[in-house]
Amino acid sequence: MVAYTEYAGDARVRREAETLAANGFRVRCLTTRNSDGPTRYTLDDVEINELWEPKYRGKSAGAYLASYARFLAAATARCLRLLMKGELDVVHVHNMPDFLVLAGVVPRLAGRKVVLDVHDSMPETFSAKFSDARLLRGALRLEERCSALVAHRVICVNHPQRDVLVGRGIPRSKTFVSMNVPDPRIFGAPAAHVRRSSDSTLNLVYHGTMASRLGVDLVIRALAAVKADVPAVCLHLWGRGDDFAGFQRLARELGVDDRIDFNDQGYPLQELPVRLAAMDIGVVGNRKSAAGDLMLPVKLLEYISLGIPAVVPRLKSIAHYFSDDMVAFYEPEDVASMAKAIVCLHRDANRRREQATRAQAFLATHGWERQGEDLVTMYEALLES
Repeated sequence: MVAYTEYAGDARVRREAETLAANGFRVRCLTTRNSDGPTRYTLDDVEINELWEPKYRGKSAGAYLASYARFLAAATARCLRLLMKGELDVVHVHNMPDFLVLAGVVPRLAGRKVVLDVHDSMPETFSAKFSDARLLRGALRLEERCSALVAHRVICVNHPQRDVLVGRGIPRSKTFVSMNVPDPRIFGAPAAHVRRSSDSTLNLVYHGTMASRLGVDLVIRALAAVKADVPAVCLHLWGRGDDFAGFQRLARELGVDDRIDFNDQGYPLQELPVRLAAMDIGVVGNRKSAAGDLMLPVKLLEYISLGIPAVVPRLKSIAHYFSDDMVAFYEPEDVASMAKAIVCLHRDANRRREQATRAQAFLATHGWERQGEDLVTMYEALLES
């Protein structure tokens, strides 16, 4: 596996790697350099090789591309070394970016298999983060199609995303859906035994990347509106991101900084369920955009797996899998609508319980128990072809 990521904290990469390792595959993960500690180690039967390139965190598109290119060079060299040693059968590349799949070109020519795992669609995501210029969109769509040509299989994170990729020319027969659902070993049954707050208090939570494009600022503004109806409300914001300091300034400007639990490091994956289980409502703030429409936020699925009712924007992929009796919808980017949804859900204990229970149907159909089996079957078929 090739992944421009910090392995220990990347739930999707870990879940797929560990599932394959548990089913008889020898899995190596080539990742970014994340610390001054060991660069080679084993975690849950997966061999991790940290390459010398660290993960870039910033807002410069040029710096991102330069870092991606250096990482690609290092990953390509390592794949060639493994190929020459006879220790490479599949190169499984996790985007972003898609062009990391070029690390598998020579192995492909040598008869090995290549998989492109599309976590986020590059044209939509890069345009939302940096620029929506037509020339950039066209270049990223070309990059996407060329990268898909290198791969034998293209993994998509949900069905709406697959439909978009197929619409842009990737053969449907080449695609495979592996959804970004929580690991049941970590996010198990709903924590019904955990005491929820009283009717007069309300603990809201958003965890994950701290970025304006994901609407964290909207959640803070909604908190300011909710405070009038629920004076003892507290918002917990856990995670890293380039906009974290800006969110702290916004909280001070709105006079709600004393109502927010800021944690710019987040919590380790193994500790996260215990922290989340004490929360009353999970909030997703994603903005309306081409990228937002294709996202099925893993934070939402983690809330659901723990029995936490969720307030979410009515965006394409979320609405594809969830109905009004499973989550509390609000109109995207409408702070008043978000605040109203939070207050209404807080005041109706029966609705909170019923939505949390009904949302479990999603995991019954799409949980990792089934997804993992399908991934292993796909790999076995790929190697036999």
